[in-house]
Amino acid sequence: MSIRRFLSWLIIAAIVFPCVFTLPVHGQLPFLPKINLETLKLNQNSGATIVSGCVRLDGLCIFQILDQKAYLSQRIKFTEQRLQDIGHIYFEANNPQLKVWNQAQGNQQTIYVGLDELTIPVLTLNNQDAARRGVNLEYEAQRIVTKIEQGLQEAQQQRQKPFLIRQAKMAGIIAIAIFLVYFLSDRWLQRSRQVKEQLIANIATDKFSSELTHRKKINLQDVKYRLVQFAQVLVWVGGIIWILGLFPHTRTTQLWIITFVRIPLRIALVVFVTYILIRLSYAVLNRVNSIFGSEAIEHNYVFSPEINRRLRIRINTISRLIRGIVGFLWICVGIVVALAVIGVNITPILAGAGILGLAFSFASQSLIKDALNGFFIILEDQYAVGDVVTIGDSGGVVENLNLRITQLRDAEGRLITLANSQINNVANHSNGWSRSDLRIPVAYQANIDEAIAIVDKIAVEISEDLDWQEKVIEPPQILGVEDFSEHGVVIRLWFKTEPLKQWEVAREFRRRIKIAFETAGIPLSLAQQQIWFQNTKSEFLENKSSK
Repeated sequence: MSIRRFLSWLIIAAIVFPCVFTLPVHGQLPFLPKINLETLKLNQNSGATIVSGCVRLDGLCIFQILDQKAYLSQRIKFTEQRLQDIGHIYFEANNPQLKVWNQAQGNQQTIYVGLDELTIPVLTLNNQDAARRGVNLEYEAQRIVTKIEQGLQEAQQQRQKPFLIRQAKMAGIIAIAIFLVYFLSDRWLQRSRQVKEQLIANIATDKFSSELTHRKKINLQDVKYRLVQFAQVLVWVGGIIWILGLFPHTRTTQLWIITFVRIPLRIALVVFVTYILIRLSYAVLNRVNSIFGSEAIEHNYVFSPEINRRLRIRINTISRLIRGIVGFLWICVGIVVALAVIGVNITPILAGAGILGLAFSFASQSLIKDALNGFFIILEDQYAVGDVVTIGDSGGVVENLNLRITQLRDAEGRLITLANSQINNVANHSNGWSRSDLRIPVAYQANIDEAIAIVDKIAVEISEDLDWQEKVIEPPQILGVEDFSEHGVVIRLWFKTEPLKQWEVAREFRRRIKIAFETAGIPLSLAQQQIWFQNTKSEFLENKSSK
């Protein structure tokens, strides 16, 4: 058996072991009130809610009583206080004579506990207490007498030295098991973290299906990582609570801790399950995208690296959108479940949410327009995350795109946020291919044919260079003399490049053409003006003589 498989089984055992072997402890923990058949009948007759509760001694449930919900807690508190007072005397005395009996007083039965010459009343039962259990009053009183006597005797035995030594040994074994499980799981977490970092490092790949597979593995690895972390917390908390429940002196602390953390623990569990469901949904989404990407490649839908890149950008954009929607839905479900588990009635909340949603839809028409326009932007592939676009007077790299807004990062690093309903005209600089449009000014006195030949030569060299030929899609086009301007004669040429590579190619061409022109002695023109001077005095004399 491999170490990883052994560790997995060990972690599962660490989770299951406390659940199985602490079943006796569950009898000591607070639980929700329950209603049996007799209680239900009584409720139908009297209209009062009847619930059950435990009377405890040293955290152990000695017996249960049924009463109306409004009086049950006070009755239990009074009975437990009497038993606690009796216990202090009984446990500290040397060989006390314990006697528990019941005595009829009219239509009631009073239960007494006697210690030597001391007699203490503990509980009074009436006919309703017996009727709720479907027995007669004498039988119910005798049952509770037996339970109280057994509980006091068991509590005294648990305070003896042999029992405490045995429990201390068990606590030591539990502590060692906790540290062992924590050490092994921590080692697994370190290896899992390294695997995740390696997957993230390998995510930049030319194969789109491989990238999506890596993302799916990252999400699954993250789910395993969080599950093991949750198992660590569960082992620590469960182990400490288990150890506290082994000794009679600390069982009350155990119950207090469980009562205190019950609601936060439920909320934390809902949050953790919601997080796991979100991550699993992301993994499923990446798996579906990987299947679609593989089928596209297999059926020759992808003919070039550019189409492959465009498919990657588009699927990534749609995936981010769906991930946001799925995450939002799971969070909403998690909030509703969290409210339900802590006892909040969610029916009015759901009804109010429906009415509020209807009113919100009328008041938020601009948001609906944003969502519709954003949907068509994504559907028509106008642009996607990672594209360089110009929208109106704004331009930059698309950093975020959802149904409501588009966020651009311009050349100065500013984040520009645009509502999708305001987007009408879009110039996408990176969809399919790009073009580098170059205009080279040459001085008027230069040999223009020689200059065009050098431009052609340098353009061909770049397109055939091993470092640049992957960025240049087609041979460059020399368009010839474009214009006569104040800068000189303008020679124009085009480079058809991979998306977003036009600026790199243009910068490299300008560098090389500057060196080539200097070597050939062809000056690059500067902005220039020419002024003509005329002899205005001679013209004036000629005009005067003619008159």
